[in-house]
Amino acid sequence: MSRQGRRRRSGPHDGLGGLAVAALMGALVAVALGVYGRTHEPTGRPLALVIGFSGMTPMKAWLATFGVLLGVFQVVTAAWMWGRLPITRKAPAWAAEGHRWSGAVAFVLTLPVGYHCLWSLGFVTFDTRTALHSIAGCAFYGVFATKMLSLRTEKLPGWALPLVGGALFTLLVALWATASLWYFSQPGVPLR
Repeated sequence: MSRQGRRRRSGPHDGLGGLAVAALMGALVAVALGVYGRTHEPTGRPLALVIGFSGMTPMKAWLATFGVLLGVFQVVTAAWMWGRLPITRKAPAWAAEGHRWSGAVAFVLTLPVGYHCLWSLGFVTFDTRTALHSIAGCAFYGVFATKMLSLRTEKLPGWALPLVGGALFTLLVALWATASLWYFSQPGVPLR
């Protein structure tokens, strides 16, 4: 069957059905991370590599901060590409490529942060801040999975990607606020 013939058929990877499948898969990722984080015995050790920082915590705080800055770039380029900025000029050709690459770099920057949180600290709930951070961390990677799967869904409703992307950015900011911002606001902490 030709590619066009396949596109005309409706299936579980089209439209709302595809979005529902992507959301279900994302929810499974989030729950799996939460269960692992809760049942895994935290090591309490830093990763072996701290890339020129004085310790694991400052490195994580800065990597997450760079991830948020790239997330802001993502939001701006997405809004520009979709004509949602108060700019009359059409988004330049580099905006789409910049959007994709900034998202990939932001994701890669968050991986050591998330890995350390999950492996070394686990899913912790000893106070409101850490409970919100743990929940947002699991949800972030679940929503990330949902977004990546949604990008491959045909006939996706126009509101779906902005909604999922907005949720992803919101969770990233929540993670940053409950860890990096909190860390930077503590008196006497090393910034590097």
